[in-house]
Amino acid sequence: MKKFAIILVLMVIFASVFSGCGKSVKPSMTETKKVVDMAGRTVEVPENVNRIVCSGPGALRLIVYMKAEDKVVGIEQSEKKWGPGGRPYILAYPELLNLPVSGLGGPGAIGNGPDAELVTKIDPDVIFATYMEKEKADEYQAKVNIPVVVLSYGKRATFYTDEIFKSLDIIGKVLNKGKRAKDVTIFIKNTLDDLNKRANAATQTDKPTVYVGGISSKGMHGIDSTISGYPPFQAVSAKNVADSLGKESMHFFINKEQLVKWDPDYIFIDEGGYNLCKKDFQNPALQSLKAVKNANLYGLLPYNFYTTNIGTALADAYYIGKVLYPEEFKDINPEEKADEIYTFLVGKPVYKEMKGEFGGFKKLSFGKN
Repeated sequence: MKKFAIILVLMVIFASVFSGCGKSVKPSMTETKKVVDMAGRTVEVPENVNRIVCSGPGALRLIVYMKAEDKVVGIEQSEKKWGPGGRPYILAYPELLNLPVSGLGGPGAIGNGPDAELVTKIDPDVIFATYMEKEKADEYQAKVNIPVVVLSYGKRATFYTDEIFKSLDIIGKVLNKGKRAKDVTIFIKNTLDDLNKRANAATQTDKPTVYVGGISSKGMHGIDSTISGYPPFQAVSAKNVADSLGKESMHFFINKEQLVKWDPDYIFIDEGGYNLCKKDFQNPALQSLKAVKNANLYGLLPYNFYTTNIGTALADAYYIGKVLYPEEFKDINPEEKADEIYTFLVGKPVYKEMKGEFGGFKKLSFGKN
């Protein structure tokens, strides 16, 4: 009987060993959990995700915010093509640009997912995708047999939308980083509360009219390119003259006559369009603006690059507040505040690099040549 028991144990051991000689299953796939993504889809993902691919505007940025850049195993070709400039999450981790290409990316590939053949070779545990419709996500997931989790920045991609916070929560559930998701959400909301409280401390009579030009939209533009409901202005309750075009955050092209008619007290320039704006201000009509005469022209860092770089937008808001309400923001050094924000969100102080590329927070002069 004892001999039989020994033989039985040996048989079990051999069976266990040789059963592993066939097609192996990833350890991370032995246990799964379900999450509901921003497209309303219930997606089954591994309990422990170690390999990530990001697809679409802003997907990789949110992963960096979640301190999960070490799990990224493939990157879009567009990110490589653009290099590190303009996007703090890449400035902080330029080594991401050395990863294998997962797909084309960029505006032309929005909503289509990464290249099916390339992503299958990279073999991630999960694909995080933005701007992907439910049906497309289901179709793509079935094609590559890899879980696709849809994220969102919201319709207008501003930092006021709950979609961003919900997306962070979803990432937290997938990656077992719920605390980080909560910390990032609290940080953004507390930053907005601080901006709002400081701005509200200024009296309405102290609040001048403002305008922002040079906004990039599918390319660089001059002073006629602006935004109603401009988020950094909203954060400090600034009186944006372009809000007369609509309260929501929307891009518009205006004619220069309209700007002269508005004649705002302060003009801010998105430095992505600095050179075009400088050329525009050679127009004598624009030289007559009170903001030009009173030397109230200021540069802002461009935050809209592959959708919203939230940290840059928040840093811009602090600089705007410092310019408009110096008393309420007297304890704020905008450059130091920018690095404080960048360090929390992307792990490194990258204001110096952003300033080197665009010019940074400073007073501008567009006098006649």
